[in-house]
Amino acid sequence: MKLNYKRTVFVGMAFFLILAFWQAYDAIIPLILTNHFGLPQSASGVIMSIDNVLAVFMLPLFGSLSDKVKSRFGRRTPFIFFGTIAAIVAFIALTFIDNYQLARVVAEGIPSVQQGLLSEEAYSELIRELTMKLTTENPWPLIGFIGTLLVVLIAMATFRSPAVALMPDITVKPLRSKGNAIINLVGTAGAIAVLVLGMVFGTSKNHYMPYTPYVIAVTSIMLIGLVLFLVFVKEKQWAQEMEEETERLGLEDQPEESESKQGSRKLSKGEFASLLLILASVALWYVGYNSITSKYSVYATNILGFDFNLTLIIAQAAAIVSYIPLGMLSSKFGRRKTILVGVVMLATAFFCGIFVTPSTPEFIMYPIFVLAGIAWATINVNSFPMVVELASGSDVGKYTGYYYTASMAAQILAPILSGFLYDALGMRYTFFAFGTVFVVFSFVTMFFVKHGDAKPVAKKSVLEHLDVD
Repeated sequence: MKLNYKRTVFVGMAFFLILAFWQAYDAIIPLILTNHFGLPQSASGVIMSIDNVLAVFMLPLFGSLSDKVKSRFGRRTPFIFFGTIAAIVAFIALTFIDNYQLARVVAEGIPSVQQGLLSEEAYSELIRELTMKLTTENPWPLIGFIGTLLVVLIAMATFRSPAVALMPDITVKPLRSKGNAIINLVGTAGAIAVLVLGMVFGTSKNHYMPYTPYVIAVTSIMLIGLVLFLVFVKEKQWAQEMEEETERLGLEDQPEESESKQGSRKLSKGEFASLLLILASVALWYVGYNSITSKYSVYATNILGFDFNLTLIIAQAAAIVSYIPLGMLSSKFGRRKTILVGVVMLATAFFCGIFVTPSTPEFIMYPIFVLAGIAWATINVNSFPMVVELASGSDVGKYTGYYYTASMAAQILAPILSGFLYDALGMRYTFFAFGTVFVVFSFVTMFFVKHGDAKPVAKKSVLEHLDVD
């Protein structure tokens, strides 16, 4: 029994374009809201949580809908195609509204305000107050921006669950941690490509740049991922082959499921408790992690004066190097134990970040983000497979929705709660501390999980024990 890496890579192209989008979104939307529209961190946090509010309702809905779709292209592919095209068009349109607001800011002469003796944080706050005055005088550009952003986020929410559910659709259960490692590796490659574009376009250096060329470049990368997915992925054929392999290896779920290849089953009390604990853990570590990622571009640019693109590239590169080994380690030591190690590593990284100041050499941040990148990969490779391990064939989309409901609900809370905290106490002393606390909480809930590790497959010969794939 071996994972088909080639197929998994092409299926991962859907995740490639998703992470490419979200990397660009997390990089420029907080900067636009803060530097172009002058919103405080609390208001910016509320807007940044809109995607997660939508996701709480839409991800389970579209995950479940895709379970029921019967088309000649498969269950998931139609959602991926139409959702991606709609998101690309709306994302580009969003930048034109920002360009209008930016023209007002430039005409007002705000970019020419000299920093003088002010600190980086005090200077950024002064600029924010001036741009907020323009927004207050004419709020229509902001209203149009938020309305168009809503269209972008709805489009992205329609296909995330179907895209992620496709890997379990074509992969037998014991190989899903490895499969998820490949999916995340391909997705991370999309994120890194966008970070490189950020360096090329100088998104961390020019507060008042028009983002249209950058977004067109990002959406071009998304289109490349979509084309590769559509050309090479044979969803219906591969899903059928997975079902046949599951039967051949004796990996079917409970006996009552044998009446139907796509039947569903009821969880035992222990399994249900583990599902709730896994979802609680997902929510907690996402609150901690998202509070960092959703505002790191603002923190690095306005507080530390660092290039956030380079720091995040290093973190993503560390994740890429570790994904496949982590998938193999989880097969040996178990998903739960591997996740617990990752949680400890992530909490340690965020705790170390507390001590980085504007006067700290920028390279000190690199090993911190290397550790964070490896830690997040450790968690991601194993947490989603633990959830869908509890699902039967017809419920994979629904359980994928559960997973993303937990993560997105957490990401509603993260930017809002952290934003109010930043406004009240300042980002300098609360940014990494907030993330650390919630990651530590997730260790406690994950510690008590008892189900979700892969069902072992009996080796038929001595030679099979030597097969590490």
